[in-house]
Amino acid sequence: MELVVCYVTCGSMDEAERIGRALVERHQAACVNVVPRILSLYRWEGAVQRDEEVLLLAKTRRELVEAVVRTVRDLHAYELPCVTALPILDGHRDYLAWVAEETAPAVAVEGPAASR
Repeated sequence: MELVVCYVTCGSMDEAERIGRALVERHQAACVNVVPRILSLYRWEGAVQRDEEVLLLAKTRRELVEAVVRTVRDLHAYELPCVTALPILDGHRDYLAWVAEETAPAVAVEGPAASR
């Protein structure tokens, strides 16, 4: 099992919190950090854009990335939302075990009561 951090940019705090909450409630992510006020520079429709955005960092399993992308696309206002996955190479073993537990298939299928 591989763990990843999904990197997602959002247009507002409200949107970021709505998406982050959905990811955690659906057990698609164990934890989502919401980082306000990042500056994004990018090319869109032939012009360089400059926007303040909100960053989501969602810790999850690699096998759930497609589900994370679907959730983000369903709840996101952007035509082409940024959703990427970066590998977690190492870290605090107990924390990583918790991420794995919170995103385990049985938890995601059966709901929060199954983990008690």
